[in-house]
Amino acid sequence: MEIGREDELIDISISPSSGASTNIVRNYGHNKEFMSHQNRYSEIDIVVEDSSSNHNPPLPIFLKFEDVEFKVRNSQAGSNNPVKTMVSKVSTQLTVEDERYKRILKGITGSIGPGEILALMGPSGSGKTTLLRVIGGRLLDNVKGKITYNDVKFTAAIKRRIGFVTQEDVLFPQLTVEETLIFSAFLRLPNNMSKQEKYEKVDDTVKQLGLERCRNTKIGGGYLKGISGGERKRTSIGYEILVDPSLLLLDEPTSGLDSTSANKLLLTLQELAKDGRTIITTIHQPSSRIFHMFDKLLLISEGYPVYYGKARETMEYFSSLRFIPQIPMNPAEFLLDLATGQVNDISVPTDIFQDHESSDTSKNVIKYLQLKYKALLEPKEKEKNHGAPNTPEHLQLAIQVKKEWTLSWFDQFMILSRRTFKARCKDYFDKLRLVQALGLALLLGLLWWKSSTNTEAQLRDQVGLVFYICIFWTSTCIFGAVYVFPFEKYYLIKERKADMYRLSVYYACSTLCDMVAHVFYPTFFMIILYFMAGFKRTVACFFLTLFTVLLIAITSQGAGELFGAAVMSIKRSGNAASLILMLFLLTGGYYVQHIPKFMRWLKYLSFMYYGFRLLLKVQYSGDQLYDCESLGGCRPLQSSPTFDTVNLKGGLEEVWVLLAMAICFRLLAYFFLRKRIDVRN
Repeated sequence: MEIGREDELIDISISPSSGASTNIVRNYGHNKEFMSHQNRYSEIDIVVEDSSSNHNPPLPIFLKFEDVEFKVRNSQAGSNNPVKTMVSKVSTQLTVEDERYKRILKGITGSIGPGEILALMGPSGSGKTTLLRVIGGRLLDNVKGKITYNDVKFTAAIKRRIGFVTQEDVLFPQLTVEETLIFSAFLRLPNNMSKQEKYEKVDDTVKQLGLERCRNTKIGGGYLKGISGGERKRTSIGYEILVDPSLLLLDEPTSGLDSTSANKLLLTLQELAKDGRTIITTIHQPSSRIFHMFDKLLLISEGYPVYYGKARETMEYFSSLRFIPQIPMNPAEFLLDLATGQVNDISVPTDIFQDHESSDTSKNVIKYLQLKYKALLEPKEKEKNHGAPNTPEHLQLAIQVKKEWTLSWFDQFMILSRRTFKARCKDYFDKLRLVQALGLALLLGLLWWKSSTNTEAQLRDQVGLVFYICIFWTSTCIFGAVYVFPFEKYYLIKERKADMYRLSVYYACSTLCDMVAHVFYPTFFMIILYFMAGFKRTVACFFLTLFTVLLIAITSQGAGELFGAAVMSIKRSGNAASLILMLFLLTGGYYVQHIPKFMRWLKYLSFMYYGFRLLLKVQYSGDQLYDCESLGGCRPLQSSPTFDTVNLKGGLEEVWVLLAMAICFRLLAYFFLRKRIDVRN
């Protein structure tokens, strides 16, 4: 259909298979003026079509933000010294609200359109990253001001058109560059795209970002050798642009890169902007070459804006205010000196000291720049935002159409389980773990070689081995699971914020893939130890014993996941697991059989108690005779003091208790994981 106006003609064709997904094709040539002003919409020819096409530019986004403020509670941002906090409150005579909150952003205004790169500059702690997170919809509470995307306020549909590249490159170290992008593509691109189209999309992204040389190299990190810092950053960018975001936000993308790598990265961003993306990046102190690659610049000092406009006009503006460097300076260095009030090598206007009574030069400079911005630049920017014609209706409608790239639960599970297994495969089949299981099984087998139950002492020895098996696999599986969520929380938070998959899918994949190791190693261990140690040689008894050990391992895994999800800290979760494990060990029924009544309830919380009892019931029969060479003659095993508290003739109700515990631990782990991740979101 056609929508006509006096100054424009828009042709909108909707593919029947496109569903709710939308892509916009612009035809405005290379006119940079169109990119920075909203008064030339007549040059747009828009086609809304199937999002499976890999060659369509992203939907143009015109971003406007006005009087943006953000505050946090003083407990989060204030001083840890209560005396200093109290003195500060009294001396400044803060209001009740100001006592509770600290303002981070203090009225920031600006705008940017497709094809432009906006740099957010300022000293550390000035609020650059906070503003980026507010614009990206990562911070929604305690935000004031007006932020619009094509004159539409932030919605979940808009969120899916925003790519956010964090300062830290949160990538799985065991995956290669290509695997990282492929899994991202399969999780995020729409289901109506074929596998071949998704592979082609990844291939195009690899070529666009210049990653061909390292496409089959692992990401690496820590002690694992991998790609360079610049390649990691470009991979992080590729991770986001796979889904054609209209607005790309980057937090300190050149941090830790040498000048050559940083320059290549900015050239890449320029190419991405030419495709019609709106790009905003925070940057600390770029080189002069990189500085001139930006279209617009927002300079922030202590949460206040002190400059907003074209990057190439910054020196001219500050010269008009009579701030002139006395020695040759990188423009970025000059601006940061002004933003911090350090003017040792900069000539300043004399009226700064006349208008301000403070003897602190840096505070006077910052205050002066803030006032000049309010008087000279802010009114013009607000007038431009208000005076410019509204975004065309078709762009407003298009940005509100939700991009449906989320797959069904089962499809997400199949893709994510493959990625999880591949990312953790080295840990699952680690040589050290294999040697540990093999070595310990052989050692225990030799120590308990052909053990028997002929006498009370021999019986006690063999029961000690049974309890040690219980201890070993309980501790191994708890500590193998307790660190999983704390280690992966940053990956999880990043991908959940991008709506890549459901949290339930992640948890199911994580626990089922980890279960591979928690089943393989105990099985390998028991096959070796069982027959060396002289346990009951029947097929049924072997498989029941193996089943019990696996049940203990799986229950322990669930407990470890619960502790990790509840604490979400590597150090604290380990301490919590150690404490609980010690409690379970003491109440397991071997060291202390007759626990005092007021402490007896603890053993019913211990899955080691139920696991140990179940192993004894499986391995020994109450009617079995032993100690036949004693003066009193043969006695049944049930009469041994070892089994005072265990009825060997009783049923196997411990199986149901352990199964119930395994399920409850996992449900609670999922509950805590959702609570912790949602708080961080």
